[in-house]
Amino acid sequence: MGRRRKETVEFRFYDVPEDCHVLALLGEKWIRVYGQDVSSLHFHNLMEIGYCRFGNGTLILDQKRCRYENSMLSIIPANYPHTTVSAKKEDYWEYLFFDPEYFIKQMYPVNLKKQREMLDIVTRNADLLRESEYPSITMNVKNIMEELRNKKMCYENQVELLIKVLLIDIIRIHSEYKEDLDNNIDLCSLTQVVPAIDYVDANYARNIKVKELAFICGMSETHFRRVFEENINMPPMEYVNLVRIQKACELMTKTDYSMDVIAAECGYQTTSTFNRNFKKYLDTSPYQWKINPNNYTSKLKNFKISALKGW
Repeated sequence: MGRRRKETVEFRFYDVPEDCHVLALLGEKWIRVYGQDVSSLHFHNLMEIGYCRFGNGTLILDQKRCRYENSMLSIIPANYPHTTVSAKKEDYWEYLFFDPEYFIKQMYPVNLKKQREMLDIVTRNADLLRESEYPSITMNVKNIMEELRNKKMCYENQVELLIKVLLIDIIRIHSEYKEDLDNNIDLCSLTQVVPAIDYVDANYARNIKVKELAFICGMSETHFRRVFEENINMPPMEYVNLVRIQKACELMTKTDYSMDVIAAECGYQTTSTFNRNFKKYLDTSPYQWKINPNNYTSKLKNFKISALKGW
């Protein structure tokens, strides 16, 4: 028998606001039946924190199926395949998205070793926690959500402080897991290539070669290509270009740089190569996208992996 075809995994990316660096998905919009029209797992470019206000169903974390119900908290690192499936009726989840590295660098500004150690612990596991068993961290998440919902004076500063407390709570929980590995959620197969994904995100402007990504992951180039494509459903350089186009969209939204500058900032040696790759993913030119990005953002796509803007 032939090897079973690996299911498609969607890449859903978010931009965080510049004021407090935390994106909140809150309110009645998120009362819905989850997962009924979704046949694949997805992963994000940011850490996801979810709180179930009411409902029940299944949270799929890579190959592990976890039952959720009212007052449960999910903690899912970036690049971790997952999805939420309601048990027929509507559920009410609210979410926070942020980059833990941004805050950890503030917590340990001159200690690079400590930054990496803490980031590794924070992103070590995916969790589904009961509020009754973890009341402190759950209350902190709810407080962050209320700060972002109400946006009172100086809420940005309060949110940044609470996020740092949240990260310390996660570090403590994951450190406890280290003492009892049998209780851990299994690390997904995607983690084999996560070092390459992280490297691309930080170095997309460089002239990246597949052989250096393979070296970072401790694999031969041939083995790395196979493992990467099995997990991400696209070749490594296709993924590099996908990230570069995503970053180009961010630059066009936030700056007035010329297309030549944006192309160079995103790792393209010529503007014509940038234009060609941009059109491949978004079916339009960078100039047309800049005029009205809302018309084209949802079209960001690839052959086997669906790259979607948020939900």
